[in-house]
Amino acid sequence: MKLKDRVCIVTGAASGIGRAIAARYAAEGAKVAIADLSADNARKTAQEISAGAPGEAMAVAMDVTSEDAVNAGVAEVVSAWGRVDVLVSNAGIQIVNPVQDFAFADWKKMLAIHLDGAFLTTTACLPHMYAHGGGAVLLIGSVHSKLASPLKAAYVTAKHGLLGLARTIAKEGAPHGVRSNVICPGFVRTPLVEKQIPEQAKELGISEEEVVKKVMLGDTVDGEFTTLEDVAEVALFFAGFETNALTGQSLVVSHGWYME
Repeated sequence: MKLKDRVCIVTGAASGIGRAIAARYAAEGAKVAIADLSADNARKTAQEISAGAPGEAMAVAMDVTSEDAVNAGVAEVVSAWGRVDVLVSNAGIQIVNPVQDFAFADWKKMLAIHLDGAFLTTTACLPHMYAHGGGAVLLIGSVHSKLASPLKAAYVTAKHGLLGLARTIAKEGAPHGVRSNVICPGFVRTPLVEKQIPEQAKELGISEEEVVKKVMLGDTVDGEFTTLEDVAEVALFFAGFETNALTGQSLVVSHGWYME
């Protein structure tokens, strides 16, 4: 097992991409903290993952925009398992609107969850990684870390920002054995994406089918959504890669939507 007894914290892990990563880690023997805003959903997910994997899972209530909540959640994990080896900063939401109509409150909320959340969870975990001689910080970016789309000013800005944060963590963390990388998925058919389909159809004046085929998947090589399993496999690869040969990088997982 590739992650046997590694202690991993995954934010936004009660559903979607975060849950898939947490389950994949537990399948490889990891001890995984299911950190989520919803304590009830986190507990349910932790129980389900623990029942079906050789690893373990525990629930941690965490609002990633609150420094106190993040610090308390990380402390809870360290109290239970003694260390932190892997952080996956995944928690995120989506709000779509044209720039001129984007409410400042929504802008601040988006940046707080995506950027502040990544910063706060990283700063809480790094001392524990440094103390034990290494670790991996994975930030869940997006193809929108590389390019822009209409209606997504805050999301695009936040996801671009994660690249800079990860590269800085990689520079600072290298002497301590800590690596930092960004995973950039294409569209994954999660509840977050499902919510966008009618919203974009309304804003763009096209059908929901056209949103899927033209806006979301039109530039892929095969017209297919990226899957939860696709992203989880990349997260496993980054978590298990143990040298500085692979740090400060971003990997796009998008069926060829964006190519580097």
